Amino acid sequence: MLKLMPWPRAFEKDQFLRPDFTSLEVLSFGSSGVPAGINIPNYDDIRQSEGFKNVSLGNVLQASYGAGEKPVSFVAEADQALFKALKGEAFEVQVGIHELLGHGSGKLYHANTADAATLHGTPHPLTGEPISGPFYAAGATWDSTFGRLASAYEECRAECAGIYLCLEPSVLTIFGHADAPASEVAQVHDITYINWLLMVRAGLTGLEFYTPETREWRQAHMRARFAILRVLLEAGEGLVTLTRTTGADGRPDVTATIERALIKTVGKEAIRKFLLALQVHKSLGDLAGGTALFEKYSLVSDELMAIRTIVMARKEPRKLLVQPVLTAALDGSIGIKQFEPTPAGMIESFVARFPAEDDALLALADKDQPHVLD
Repeated sequence: MLKLMPWPRAFEKDQFLRPDFTSLEVLSFGSSGVPAGINIPNYDDIRQSEGFKNVSLGNVLQASYGAGEKPVSFVAEADQALFKALKGEAFEVQVGIHELLGHGSGKLYHANTADAATLHGTPHPLTGEPISGPFYAAGATWDSTFGRLASAYEECRAECAGIYLCLEPSVLTIFGHADAPASEVAQVHDITYINWLLMVRAGLTGLEFYTPETREWRQAHMRARFAILRVLLEAGEGLVTLTRTTGADGRPDVTATIERALIKTVGKEAIRKFLLALQVHKSLGDLAGGTALFEKYSLVSDELMAIRTIVMARKEPRKLLVQPVLTAALDGSIGIKQFEPTPAGMIESFVARFPAEDDALLALADKDQPHVLD
């Protein structure tokens, strides 16, 4: 699958390090948020030399992407039924590609190394000029070089990989989706169509996490998805349209649509060029080029700022994933305590999972290191 990526072979790892992949049903997750998938570790140098692991949290996907009864905001009436029916399966494909092939791909070049010497002077994939660097400094990493931009930029690269590779029938087959029927060959598989529509809608709702006063993004994934929306809007030719309308409630509304017949042509080419640029700047440690590219597409224009007002007015409460707590009795038996699916139940769950003083943990600490508690 890595051969399908839009960058030259030199920008991919020398040897494919087969990742570990596990799908889990999670009882509880010790954090304020619950991800649908995880790629670990978050260190590119370790991913490049040692390998990485991936986890998909299956029941989180099911809980977060159930069909529901209410209309999905910002989705056209004609797409509602298909969107509800396939959004869970489409997002599962996106998460799998995002984690395994998005975060798991690409090579970094450090200055004054044999690798950098082989690349020096070869044509730059974006400019055609001989490559002369800049390359990463000795001891520098992706995060230390790209700083506050690193997380959102990397999530954008992985999200682009997801929508780019889900166009491939062979990739869909791996996820259990047969090749598209003959009537859809000229367009795209239903799963692919809904995945692209999911991304367009996510870029729109991502505006909830933008603060106009400071011109800052508060969430890396949301900034990433908005940048992709900008790329698809810029592609033109009617690929993506944001139409301002009046909702059934009489309030301003907006509908996001994507022209299915253009996804394999206009859409694929736009994402190919963007994903290639993201990878080349990352591989070369080109902070200036990467920053200019990513800030351009995550800039919120006046027109999109006006649409943000509508998005904020129609903002829905976040889904509450209320988690149970496992308990261990003295006889070794395991129990489970569950909570009401309400805000109060969520708070009770957190208090039970993270008590101010945990008698069991204190007893273990006292047993292992009695002087710590004395």
